[in-house]
Amino acid sequence: MIVGVPKEVKNNEYRVGLTPAGVRELCSHGHKVLVQRDAGTGTGFADALYGQVGAQLVDDAESLYSRAEMIVKVKEPQATECKMLRKGQLLFAYLHLAPDPEQARMLMESGASCVAYESVTDSHGGLPLLAPMSEVAGRLSVQQGAFCLEKIRGGNGILLGGVPGVAPANVVVIGGGVVGLSAARIAVGMGARVTILDRSLPRLRQLDDLFVGQITTQYSTIENIEQALRKADLVIGAVLIPGAAAPKLVSREMLKIMKPGAVMVDVAIDQGGCFETSRPTTHEDPVYEVDGIIHYCVTNMPGAVARTSTIALTNATLPFALALANKGLNKALQDDPHLRNGLNVHAGKITAKPVADALGLEYVEAGQALQIE
Repeated sequence: MIVGVPKEVKNNEYRVGLTPAGVRELCSHGHKVLVQRDAGTGTGFADALYGQVGAQLVDDAESLYSRAEMIVKVKEPQATECKMLRKGQLLFAYLHLAPDPEQARMLMESGASCVAYESVTDSHGGLPLLAPMSEVAGRLSVQQGAFCLEKIRGGNGILLGGVPGVAPANVVVIGGGVVGLSAARIAVGMGARVTILDRSLPRLRQLDDLFVGQITTQYSTIENIEQALRKADLVIGAVLIPGAAAPKLVSREMLKIMKPGAVMVDVAIDQGGCFETSRPTTHEDPVYEVDGIIHYCVTNMPGAVARTSTIALTNATLPFALALANKGLNKALQDDPHLRNGLNVHAGKITAKPVADALGLEYVEAGQALQIE
């Protein structure tokens, strides 16, 4: 199979779909890999490194898309990229279609088969291709939040860990999954007082056992969220519903009870955000203020630490990329029901129920859609 790795075009997105090590694995299986020039520069992977492991360097995206049978990238294709996709081509990337009807429409019109990283599952009920970036984003959310708390950035001027004689910041994490756990690790490590809210009692027990009294766990209700917000200096939105739009758990009305200069970091912004006042921002212009509360809602947070993110992502995606390249789409998805769960669009049909429900579109089960040509 001819596999194409384009340069990402989203604002300040420095990650790349495959590391040279990943390219080497594909080449060792007899596949041809096309890499757009400078695709890996932002992560410290020079063109020469790709050339040394067998990749063919391509000057422009148009040439790459026209020749490749499978496109492996990081972020959802932008409008210019959607237009380059074609019927029968395979796209393997993050898509986050539930809050993005325009992208869904363009992918359906392209006729391409689109497998979304965030929808691939595992035997434990987890999301193995979302987990690495959730780990990065969770850790990064506290780092960025601490930065935004500085007075010069518009924050309330509190040091996350405090100092002897001065209380530390109160960090509230809404959602105790991979993002929430990762955020809590960093916040606890920096000396903050941490509260995690979640609706799974078994998960709260796990977190309580893991942190051994270093955090407070609370069942997530409107009342408990409000009580936590009153004391919060930093709020991390870490709620995910696989494949669907994130629920709005913090309303604009709730901002009135928060401390002026408190910071909210919405890690769920790729799925529409879990704060009512969230809107997508970029690394170039990451924050804005609503009712005295600082919002950080960068849609590609892991792109800020592109090298770590790229290596972590390739570690997770490579086995699936190899399966798709070695077997082809139909056989790979037939053999692996967890990979089949990742199919979001095929031959103009939406094959992910949460996406179809969110966008009000017809849903066709993946196994059935694979027979539609």
